Amino acid sequence: MNGYNFLELAIKDILRVINPSKEDWSVRFHIINEIRSVAESIESLRGATVEPFGSFASNLFTKWGDLDISIELQNGSYISSPGRKHKQSLLGDVLRALRKKGGFRRLQFISNARVPILKFESCYNISCDISINNLSGQMKSKMLFWINEIDGRFRDLVLLVKEWAKTHHINDSKAGTLNSYSLSLLVVFHLQTLVPPILPPLREIYPRNMVDDLTGVRAAAEKHIEDTCAVNINRIKSDKLRLINRSSLSELFISFLAKFSDVCSSASTHGISPYAGQSEDIDSNMRWLPKTYALFVEDPFEQPANTARTVSSNQLIKISDAIQETHGILTSPNQIQTSLVSVLAGEHISRLLTRTSASTPVIKSGTRNPGANHSRNGLKTRSERKQTPLQSQNKSQNKRMDKRQNDTTNGPMHASTSQKQQVWRPRSQTKVDQIGSDG
Repeated sequence: MNGYNFLELAIKDILRVINPSKEDWSVRFHIINEIRSVAESIESLRGATVEPFGSFASNLFTKWGDLDISIELQNGSYISSPGRKHKQSLLGDVLRALRKKGGFRRLQFISNARVPILKFESCYNISCDISINNLSGQMKSKMLFWINEIDGRFRDLVLLVKEWAKTHHINDSKAGTLNSYSLSLLVVFHLQTLVPPILPPLREIYPRNMVDDLTGVRAAAEKHIEDTCAVNINRIKSDKLRLINRSSLSELFISFLAKFSDVCSSASTHGISPYAGQSEDIDSNMRWLPKTYALFVEDPFEQPANTARTVSSNQLIKISDAIQETHGILTSPNQIQTSLVSVLAGEHISRLLTRTSASTPVIKSGTRNPGANHSRNGLKTRSERKQTPLQSQNKSQNKRMDKRQNDTTNGPMHASTSQKQQVWRPRSQTKVDQIGSDG
């Protein structure tokens, strides 16, 4: 068996362990409902809704993943924009309510962050961040969810890269390394710049700066974005002339490492633009000047924000070293599958694999998401995509929350992501064959 086959098996083993189970989904839904209960008890949050976003909403979380929650204030049917001090005051109310309720550990109020947040750890050992009116975060999460509609290898590669980055201690923005959102965008960029590409430049999915369009009536703003993305994603998927990239996950991961192995030398002159689907010269891009960052990974949905702004020069060297070291190991001869698991995901994954190997069925080649049925190209079928745990939970939650809101107000219903919109992919998506999405 050659090195690529060993690596492919190791990757499938890792994905089998880190993919969230039904219980992992249920635990997060329970936490969300707990926060809903707390919010309903706070007078200053009367009429507010509690909505998940981040990796949980985009289905890019592992079984140990954090949970991001936004408390959306009621402003009729319009998108509200509370000031910083108002957000700080409301989070202070939430902090007091959580302390009163009990059962939440390591409560920490970070009031001076770019986005004020309240951090805590649930009794299930899940770290949670609460923010106020983070609609842009919710829409970014949807965008990443929709991207996976084009090719399911995107999700697998994101989960793998994030787990690998945690193992090598380069997935911690507080320590000056990469946050998970930046890592996801690096994967997007990698899949855009392959030959042939797997993903298009994101401007082909949404041709404007998305956050600029989050104004006015919320339902209308969201529908415009969703409908635009639906039309463009369907066009991309149904393009019969689009060349198909059939690279395996192991090949994609190795080429990911190779692409960013010289990140230290290139970061000073070039920024990464998933919106354009290419790297761009910093000095010639007026939106990115003055250059004050060690690494520039532009947010394609909130240009020209730099998602890697917390990366320091010293930690960029550490990131580069981890990439080069891993690439060297994975491309060397005489690989052993068990040692590859440790390189990619750490000893804790190796121990879990050892304990579960006797009771867990072996994943056959081509299987992408354990426990799920897939179409021939490894992607979920259309009917299966409609029944993700988040969507199923939202359907029952929507009925309860909508009834509660109708009982308390005759005004326009708040267009809540988690309480009104039941399907995370674009609502106007038409039925098209998954042409050109082979994995």
